[in-house]
Amino acid sequence: MRFMMFIKIQPDLYDAEQRPEDFERMGRYNDELEKAGALLALDGLQPESAGARIEFGSGGPTVVDGPYTEAKEIIGGYWIIQTKTREEAIEWASRVPVNAGEVAVELRQIFEMSDFPEEVQAMFEDQNPPEQPASTL
Repeated sequence: MRFMMFIKIQPDLYDAEQRPEDFERMGRYNDELEKAGALLALDGLQPESAGARIEFGSGGPTVVDGPYTEAKEIIGGYWIIQTKTREEAIEWASRVPVNAGEVAVELRQIFEMSDFPEEVQAMFEDQNPPEQPASTL
């Protein structure tokens, strides 16, 4: 089972002082994920001021540059992990080394082809998946 763990942060956390000990704790956590064979990919994300949101309306797509004032929390990074059970994924998500009250981690299971009806699987049977970028471990 593959899962994506999102780390959700308040936008002003990007302006906070970068504490080396926080990076060290996160590095140790990432090493544990890798040694357990659970880590497939991970990355931190730049602030939303460096991104854009593409909204799809009846007139076509509209590009809105960040930051987005209505956002109380934004996604600050992610991990993609592979575990045998949902409970194991929850255990890994519960161990993310963060300071209390600063962030939340959201865990979402990734669809596998076997989750779709047989006719949908047959539609994609002859297609090759796109190449995956190299991990940034």
